Amino acid sequence: MEILSRVASYEMAYRMQVSVPELMDLRQGSEQTLAAYGAEPGKSSLANNCLLARRLVERGIRFVQLYDRGWDSLTHIENQYKRQCAAADRPVAALWRDLKQRGLLNNTLVIWGRTWPDTGCTGFRKNMGRNHHPHGFTMWMAGGGAKAGLTHGATDDFGYHVANEGVHVRDLHTNILRLMGIDLHRFKYPFKGLDLGLIGVEPARVVKELIA
Repeated sequence: MEILSRVASYEMAYRMQVSVPELMDLRQGSEQTLAAYGAEPGKSSLANNCLLARRLVERGIRFVQLYDRGWDSLTHIENQYKRQCAAADRPVAALWRDLKQRGLLNNTLVIWGRTWPDTGCTGFRKNMGRNHHPHGFTMWMAGGGAKAGLTHGATDDFGYHVANEGVHVRDLHTNILRLMGIDLHRFKYPFKGLDLGLIGVEPARVVKELIA
């Protein structure tokens, strides 16, 4: 059984490798699709990556991660955010619509967030920027069993701290695993006297309001 599993793994890797040239060639897309995303074949952009993400999901790839740089707005936030949002809003919206129109959104969980949360601030800078702040930030989820049209929780008026209905990172991860059909309690292993798991050792909860 172990040999058969390894052979199947190698065969899947081969199929993935030979499909890459066709998958990565955005020139095969229609002009309408390229325009909807704002994608330009041959260039490096979030728009291109969003279109590639849809093509990967369409081919059955289970996990796709997109990374967009340049959100560390420590100076001149009014100019930086105009530029970043202009580059991000269109392709992200196009990806969401595309997945929905193709019937893929029901089985695909889309998560938008920040790797370093600074959507709040501990103090504004003199050069119209802001400092990093990890105590209150926003994420959104769509599809994959997440409840639509819901705003859960809020920060205070300045975005400094969570004002009500906060969701801890552990709880967010618990919800994501739940929506993916993964039982986090089965993914534990003993290490130096602790039962380590995907969300650590502290208690976590499923925020049922976020699940459809």
